[in-house]
Amino acid sequence: MSGILLAVIGMAMLAFGYFYYSKFIAKRIYRLDPNFQTPAHQFNDGVDFVPTKKSVLWAHQFTSIAGAAPILGPAIAVYWGWLPAFLWVILGTVFAAGVHDFGSLVLSVRNKGQSIGTLADRLIGRRAKLLFLFIILILVLMVAAVFAWVISDLFVSYPASVLSIFIQIPLAVLIGVYFLKRGKGLLLPSIIALIVMYGTAVLASYVPALQIDLVQYFGGEGSTVVFGLDAVSMSFLIWIIILMTYVYIASTLPVWKLLQPRDYINAHQLLVGLAVLYLGLLVTNPEVTAPTTRSTDDVSWFPLLFITIACGAVSGFHSLVSSGTTSKQLNKETDARTVGYGGAIGEGVLALISIIAVVTFFSTSDDFLTAYPTFDVANAEGLGNFIEGAAQLASGLLIPESVAQTIVAVVVISFAATTLDTAVRLMRYIISEIGREYNALALTKKHVATSIAVGASMALVLLPQDDRGLGAGGYILWPLFGTSNQLLAGITLMLITIWLSRQGRNYLVTLIPMVFLLIMTILAMLQQLSTEWWIFAENGDALLFVLGSIILAFAVWICLEAYLLFKQGKSQRLDND
Repeated sequence: MSGILLAVIGMAMLAFGYFYYSKFIAKRIYRLDPNFQTPAHQFNDGVDFVPTKKSVLWAHQFTSIAGAAPILGPAIAVYWGWLPAFLWVILGTVFAAGVHDFGSLVLSVRNKGQSIGTLADRLIGRRAKLLFLFIILILVLMVAAVFAWVISDLFVSYPASVLSIFIQIPLAVLIGVYFLKRGKGLLLPSIIALIVMYGTAVLASYVPALQIDLVQYFGGEGSTVVFGLDAVSMSFLIWIIILMTYVYIASTLPVWKLLQPRDYINAHQLLVGLAVLYLGLLVTNPEVTAPTTRSTDDVSWFPLLFITIACGAVSGFHSLVSSGTTSKQLNKETDARTVGYGGAIGEGVLALISIIAVVTFFSTSDDFLTAYPTFDVANAEGLGNFIEGAAQLASGLLIPESVAQTIVAVVVISFAATTLDTAVRLMRYIISEIGREYNALALTKKHVATSIAVGASMALVLLPQDDRGLGAGGYILWPLFGTSNQLLAGITLMLITIWLSRQGRNYLVTLIPMVFLLIMTILAMLQQLSTEWWIFAENGDALLFVLGSIILAFAVWICLEAYLLFKQGKSQRLDND
């Protein structure tokens, strides 16, 4: 099968979702009002609540949700064959992710920009709210730890990408201060910043002096540095410390100073990257060499496919972005369709090319099967396979493969850094909210909450150890990230369904994906708890077992609370409805 045909079918279905299905939802279900005063105007404070142009806000939403996960998940899930991964990415994006991201944004905007966790209080009750906040806190903590691990790992593996990433930060601040704050156009300075970044990436690919290769600085892979750490582990530790210092500063700055301009640059970066990959696909016209479906002995695709691909199909983390930062910047309520549903479609396009890049990379089906012998190997090598496959597509446009690999690494790191920044900012909000609930006023202070968020993230990625050494926390946490993420998506859809029911509207568009997600995810969590993570098994994992059990218990509790409330038919209404 041609990779181009796969892309055409996928893009056509995604286009149907945006141009037809989202219009129906906006008009008939969510009933957007162009005259509604959004929280960005109602509470404009110049820091978190800032009315923002639709294009800039879409860029923030898109880049905050399109981190490494929509690349990594599909690159792993093709282990079971390209067809299951393809169908879940496309159908999940159109009928679940778009509805979920769009709905959580509208629900938050209609309720003073409150987060989805806070809204659980008003929809289900205070007890459910606290349970939900703790689930969200654990998830966001894992997101921060996993993405810090991904970035550090890529810095070590692709040192030519580092300088471009560091150059982006001062460029974004300059654009924020001199253009965004003063109401000037962002397009030209953003393109210039992108040219500088990619120009640096090209130079670094050819000039070793421009590659910040800490491993070589410490004497190479076999060298021991200090405290018994080898060069790779020491490099990883330094990158984690640098990242956590950066994210502390970035997550406490006003959104216009770094977050918005950087996201705008990254949106153009991703659009350029997607254009290069899809044009490269047209030129090279590769064949899909991965099997359509595949029987495996170690791990079954059902139900694990639906948690392996989270972002790129549907992701609960998106509701935290939609209700945590994006809802506070929405200029007009009618912009929510482009920002919310459109952001999900953009991520679906990224997940689609991730599948195509991997399943067309290998020369033969046997080569694919050799590269994907087990699910564990797929987890370990999936991201690297995407980068090499994407570089192969880009080479069709006469871009040297080494340069293409560096640029693809820059794209992946940029979005992972955006997600990391957003995750820590969201964690600060949640810690402050928990502090208010329990009258722990110190936790409501910005720098106290941020310090806890950064410290916990750093500990979670560094402290858990296995035979992979320092930084194994990211590897260890990844399986739990997918499960808890999808549970959060199901619970968020449940909240939106309750809200729609109270308005007397058709809630089937959210109820159906909600039921599907909750069933698949709870089955997957039970399977992992009882087999892979079982604490009394020889190869069990106590950390994942404890965290997974807590999240599952909280999620089931919330579902029971919501079911009883729904059954009783309580009809209190939310403000502004």
